[in-house]
Amino acid sequence: MATYTTTNPTTGAIEREFPKLDEAGVQDVLHRSDAAFPGWRSTAVRERAEILTRVADAYADRKEELGRLIATEMGKPLGEAIGEAELAGEIYRWYAEHGPDLLEPEALDPQGAEESLVTTEPVGPLVGVMPWNYPYYQVARFAAPNLMAGNTVILKHAEICAASAQVMEEILHAAGVPEDVYINVFAGHEQIATMIADPRVHGVSLTGSERAGAAVAETAGKNLKKAVLELGGSDAFILLEDADVGRVARTAAKARLSNAGQACNSPKRMIVLNSQLEDFVATVTSVFSEATIGDPLEKGVRVGPLSSVKARDTVVDQVKRAVEQGATLHTGGDALEGDGAFMRPAVLTGITPEMDAYSEEIFGPVAMVYGVDSEEEAVQLANDVGFGLSGSVWGSDVGRAQAVADRLAVGMAYVNEHGTTLPGLPFGGVKRSGFGRELGRWGMGEFVNTRLRRTARS
Repeated sequence: MATYTTTNPTTGAIEREFPKLDEAGVQDVLHRSDAAFPGWRSTAVRERAEILTRVADAYADRKEELGRLIATEMGKPLGEAIGEAELAGEIYRWYAEHGPDLLEPEALDPQGAEESLVTTEPVGPLVGVMPWNYPYYQVARFAAPNLMAGNTVILKHAEICAASAQVMEEILHAAGVPEDVYINVFAGHEQIATMIADPRVHGVSLTGSERAGAAVAETAGKNLKKAVLELGGSDAFILLEDADVGRVARTAAKARLSNAGQACNSPKRMIVLNSQLEDFVATVTSVFSEATIGDPLEKGVRVGPLSSVKARDTVVDQVKRAVEQGATLHTGGDALEGDGAFMRPAVLTGITPEMDAYSEEIFGPVAMVYGVDSEEEAVQLANDVGFGLSGSVWGSDVGRAQAVADRLAVGMAYVNEHGTTLPGLPFGGVKRSGFGRELGRWGMGEFVNTRLRRTARS
């Protein structure tokens, strides 16, 4: 039987192997999830909230253990990994605290009737397809609102995150989520397609690549299933002339190095006025070249390995191709010798629309810095890609920065910060970055039925 394999990207050593679901197992999972739905939806909302509170407590109590697990599994530096476990717990806690109110019936203007009432009801079993770059956080933002709403969940994680996927299932079950209400599956792509097509499944949420999103959307569309997709990004980071160049450049560099640059909403394209370009590039290059690369479990390491040697080599090839096509490389861009999936962070300038790097997503520690002559040119450049996840604008005149941010074709626009994620804020993009929203009240609204009950006057 095929297996899921977790390989430590720091050492290149295989850590564990997990058996993949067989074909009989697919039908068993579908039956169990469907059979568990009536009981879970009828469980009192307050009881579901109490369970999620216990989940949140477990993440808080086990944060270091959880952090070490994903540092070993996909290479995230330990401090960042612990922070991710804490954020996941905060998401479960937010829905435990706010979910009951979000599920309360809403009385509308009767409009000539005795009563017009809207209720929110779960839809049934859902499939979640999750990526490796934020193993806990991205599962939490799908699972927490949907468990709170009363849906059942079938969770397919990335193959390299099998160990953390298993621990998450353990935490949920220990907190009181029934075993068949949340089922972790080590399934293949064709098996997931079978599940999505099955009439017992009522929706799918995927965070991943454009290619994966297109495949899932096609299957969901053919079978009239609701889908939420969070796909790639090539976020713009715009510096206005009244910003503190040195300070903001350091902020941009540190943000781009977070998780070794493996974040959909990382500031991949830094857009600066030509009059500030030299100073900005010098600062970013300094931060990148001085960043400590190494074992993510070691104190002081800022950049760990990429998730795999294959992922590392893809990014190295993208940098090499950009240089071959005429871009200027200021530092890094090469793979480090030895075991593991390490590369030196790279800074590129001189990228033009004819180059591949202009339009593609680079999922690694690579900063692309663009020089422009005006605010108008900055906005045009920011919007001149197929992606539209998030973007940010930086400047001392907040009103002006807000006006520029309002012109960005993105799902999330930030002023003087980038990529902030909080449980109560909506998360999602436009254009090729996907559709639908997660987190906050918006995440609770994607996979529920809004039901009207209207009572005429006697």
